[in-house]
Amino acid sequence: MTGRHDDDERPVPRTGRRDFLKRATVAAAGTSLFVAGPAAAESGSGGLPPKDSGQRGRRYVIRGGAVMSMDPNVGNFATADVLVEGTRIVEIRPGIRATGAGVIDARGRIVLPGFVDTHHHLFETAERAFLANGLLLDDHSGSPSAYPNYGEHILQGFARAYRPEDVYINSLFAGLSQLDAGVTTVLDVSQIHHSPEHTDAAIQALVDTGRRSAFGFFEGDGRTGARYPEDAYRIRDRWFSSNDQLVSMVMGGELHLGRQVYTRAWAIARELDLKIAAHSVGSWGMRPVFDDLAQGTAGVEVGPDNLFIHMTGMSDRTWRRLRDAGAQVSLAFPIEMSMRHGTPPILKMQQLGMEPSLSSDVETTMAADPFTQMRSAMTMQRMLVNQLILDQGDLVPPNNWPTPAPGTPELLTVRDVLRYATVNGAKHLGLDGRTGTLTPGKEADIVLLDATALNVAPLNSVPGAIVSLMDRTNVETVIVAGEVRKWKGRLLGADLPRLRRELETSRDHLFAAMDLKQDLFAWS
Repeated sequence: MTGRHDDDERPVPRTGRRDFLKRATVAAAGTSLFVAGPAAAESGSGGLPPKDSGQRGRRYVIRGGAVMSMDPNVGNFATADVLVEGTRIVEIRPGIRATGAGVIDARGRIVLPGFVDTHHHLFETAERAFLANGLLLDDHSGSPSAYPNYGEHILQGFARAYRPEDVYINSLFAGLSQLDAGVTTVLDVSQIHHSPEHTDAAIQALVDTGRRSAFGFFEGDGRTGARYPEDAYRIRDRWFSSNDQLVSMVMGGELHLGRQVYTRAWAIARELDLKIAAHSVGSWGMRPVFDDLAQGTAGVEVGPDNLFIHMTGMSDRTWRRLRDAGAQVSLAFPIEMSMRHGTPPILKMQQLGMEPSLSSDVETTMAADPFTQMRSAMTMQRMLVNQLILDQGDLVPPNNWPTPAPGTPELLTVRDVLRYATVNGAKHLGLDGRTGTLTPGKEADIVLLDATALNVAPLNSVPGAIVSLMDRTNVETVIVAGEVRKWKGRLLGADLPRLRRELETSRDHLFAAMDLKQDLFAWS
């Protein structure tokens, strides 16, 4: 694995990228689609990143930025330095002196923990924007939203045509794209495990992307040779024999697959000490089995190792059961609003004293950057609550601007959604001991955001600027476990034009397999 151990050593990957591509019969097998970091940084970078960043004993200081640590015990600083040694944060304060250390000039930048996405289907990248109008299922309206749709055209369509090499390039490209946007940690909800070869391709892509990832071992299409959930033993032994790697493992435990399957998946997960993730969407027909779970008749017990995705259309009893059991919830606000999952249940979570993490879900329909997720969460919740408050009056003076009645949910703030996108995401994946905050002793997953840019300056509020003004173009530098992966606006270590061509080749195969015409104006 390319993950790092606590002593900052880098183990050799269990499967070489060239070996994988050769086995997968990719056209470019035997040639490198990656380039050395310095070569990518030399032209117009304004200097090179610190040498050998992330290596044992190598130190550098991120100097002079506005530091928002997301850790109340560390605090925030209008101007401060962050000292990184090897993979870890050593110190955060103004005026750090570190003789011989490299320097990253962070003046005019915001220094923040890397963002965490707790639910992203990375393998679907070749179908980006294919479902810009699409719903989850065909509602038989005959509208552009009904056809194409997610169930028929993605899960039952494109997904069945994926070869291992398609899984690899789709997942790799999506991972690099999110890394470029400042997402340093992801849960890959990988529902493409048609065979062990598909599985290994998905994991290899996460390894080669070089960011912190939780590999979600979910089901495939059930073809002969598929080994879900039993293949978890092989996967854990081959890829995840150590718990301190950059890539970790989560078990998919979908309740809608039927009792025989999900009870076995949950049992294996708990035997292997893995978190369990599952979708929960009432409009997909999942509510009855979740009612069984709440009533204790589903054959499994919910616990703090469960992460449920969406939680739309669920009963109050189910909500209370999950809350009391300490389960976690990931919300994909823009997708839930767009694809008819149901209203994102943020008000229910506030009522119960719960907080979500944020997820991008599917790039078939919406962008996977953290700024889209945060702004969607905040504006949707505030729309609902603001209307609740206005409805408590009658829009006629003096009752046109009522004082919120007792029990009215609090309006979300920019600090709330930043917490959802960093701290909560790390906690929900069981990675809060390593990432999610800028804390001495944690691994250095850090983003530098340009606050001098045309869309932000002058800087008046750090959290306000991040959530209300910024987008992926403001992500200037990205660091994962101490290693600089994006520098001065350029992603390091990847031949992106060549990778894009490989992704386009995969797209062409998938469209041909679906017997769909590639028409840039036909599908939206």
